[in-house]
Amino acid sequence: MTEIALRPDNLPAYPVSALPAHPDYAMSELILWAQGADAAYRIAERLAVTSFVPGPLQRKPQEIAAAILTGKEIGLEPMAALRSINVIQGTPTINAQAMRGLVQSAGHEVWVVESTATRCVMRGKRAGSGNVQESVWTRDRAAGLGLLGKDNWKKQPQAMLVARATAEICRWVGSDVLIGVPYATEELQDDVAVVAAERAGVKPAKRTAQRAPRPEPEPAPEPDLYEVAPLEGITKPQQAKLHALLAEHDLADRERGLAEIGRILGRDVDSTKTLSKGEASKVIDELDLIVNGDQSEPDVDGWPDTAQPADSSDRDGA
Repeated sequence: MTEIALRPDNLPAYPVSALPAHPDYAMSELILWAQGADAAYRIAERLAVTSFVPGPLQRKPQEIAAAILTGKEIGLEPMAALRSINVIQGTPTINAQAMRGLVQSAGHEVWVVESTATRCVMRGKRAGSGNVQESVWTRDRAAGLGLLGKDNWKKQPQAMLVARATAEICRWVGSDVLIGVPYATEELQDDVAVVAAERAGVKPAKRTAQRAPRPEPEPAPEPDLYEVAPLEGITKPQQAKLHALLAEHDLADRERGLAEIGRILGRDVDSTKTLSKGEASKVIDELDLIVNGDQSEPDVDGWPDTAQPADSSDRDGA
């Protein structure tokens, strides 16, 4: 349904974005947004059981739909939004690398001037402007905020300095791009850790005037901002359920059972112990549907049409 199709009968047929402020047009825009939210939720239901969804979001279609809608507002495609957006204590955040990409894609300039394990200098300027702004993050600045005791700051101080400077300069030159998600994931993760430490009675380390300055190490290549966490393996309850379903399908024979699992996943499987938690869920769901006699016809796109309940009141909306 187009914007024009939703217009009131007594108003001219122009696109909503070109019309003056009017309560009926505002309602049309709200209806369009609601339709988009409903579509995002239907997509989220199908993605929720796949291993492409980050662990904290798996089997949570409402959270996935919210991430997709948030990403749409700042210009991220659905899968990019799931990889880049994190919610920390109720606040949506975006990782520093994605933040930098969004600001640059909008035409603003952001670049690294200096990056070591003790100092990072980032500069940037808005599109069409000659005014260059500079963000400087040093080890001393991080120490003053009690950040150096954190595990990430101990293991990769250079990457964390880059992330902090990136978030700061991006807000300065591209606030219009980041108005929906102005904070970097790394910033709020640090703040949460510091608050937790203070509540536990652990005081953050403070810099003293008597401390001799540490020699600056040789500059090292800038590491990746993020390390990809390994997929969580199949759980014992999942393994027990999987073997029980295979037996019900007369697939207790090892070779036949592994062949059926491989067919479902689209790859060769040598042992059920090598399955990830997400893969195990996918196999269990498919076998369980067959055992329980599910005869639902597939939708035109090949997915079972489970996103539309018989009664609209049964839907758990995004």
